[in-house]
Amino acid sequence: MGAEIDGVLVTWGERLFYPGNRMVKPGPQPRLDTLLRRKAAVIRRRVESTVVRRAPQVMVKIAGGGRGMRAIAAHFRYISKSGRLAVEDDRGVVAQGKEALGDLIEQWRWGGSKIEETSPRREAFNVMLSMPRGTESQIVLCAAREFAQTELSDHRYMMVLHEHQGNPHVHLCVRAESMSGKRLHPYRADLHRWRETFAERLRGWGVEAEATRQAVRGVSHRPEQLWQIRARGPSLLKQPGAPNQSGIANWKNRVEAMRAWANITLALRSSEEPKDRELAERIQGFVRDSTFMKELRRLQPSQQQIRDRPRAPPGEPIPSTHALEGRDRHAVRLPTRTRRGPDFTR
Repeated sequence: MGAEIDGVLVTWGERLFYPGNRMVKPGPQPRLDTLLRRKAAVIRRRVESTVVRRAPQVMVKIAGGGRGMRAIAAHFRYISKSGRLAVEDDRGVVAQGKEALGDLIEQWRWGGSKIEETSPRREAFNVMLSMPRGTESQIVLCAAREFAQTELSDHRYMMVLHEHQGNPHVHLCVRAESMSGKRLHPYRADLHRWRETFAERLRGWGVEAEATRQAVRGVSHRPEQLWQIRARGPSLLKQPGAPNQSGIANWKNRVEAMRAWANITLALRSSEEPKDRELAERIQGFVRDSTFMKELRRLQPSQQQIRDRPRAPPGEPIPSTHALEGRDRHAVRLPTRTRRGPDFTR
């Protein structure tokens, strides 16, 4: 029974926390299931960190990039406060002052292929690594340094720690062209891996940190973009809440995440260990209180609405409301309650 529960945890836990392994089908388990137990222990720790301890979520964001040396130099001066803050480069050299900043700009201009004043392509990426208020800023800097050494080892980069604002964060500017001539093209999968790496480095310094996706946490909204805030103008008050994410892909990801949570909950409930059964109850409460499930309950029709729903005339087909098939991007198929499965809708 224990091996079967561990197998379920690994299978569905990898779909939740490691989306790159989503399509990998597990093979037959060997007799010596030491590797399986280790994987299941990792999944349990991540579930407890996300559900029970509600660990802070790291933020790794690409905030644009410079198209030419003029834009890159302006960003250097901005994040270093014109040389007043210490700047650290990929060699580990820490410098401060306008003269040192000017030397670094010239190194970027002539190191490798020359970067012209203006360029039609992006010559650098501006990355920000952040943690919530209360995190030790020097630990954030150490974790960001280890992150850059791991993920950007073949690129020239510089970073500056900002601790004068509410949350400590590191501005990291990385040159797009590597030392071997290859160019950096970060995609969404790369960004998720970067979050995982940054969270892992923070945990190595004793800081509780997680990098779970919004779908795993049941979050169904995104923060407003800067242009949306400015478009309202200074005279308009900010509307409460954030706009919901729309689209079939977003709904499908969240439905799949809820399905994974349901299978993990069923497996833990059948365990003989009291800790596993208690964790199953915590997962059910976590999912039930998530934004996505609250939205589903709001959209779920009542019994009176179902009875009052007009029926289609004889001979006419009833239109489909399956949003995941792509026929109606605003329709939602609500989860049905099963006898054995956890009820996340109440």
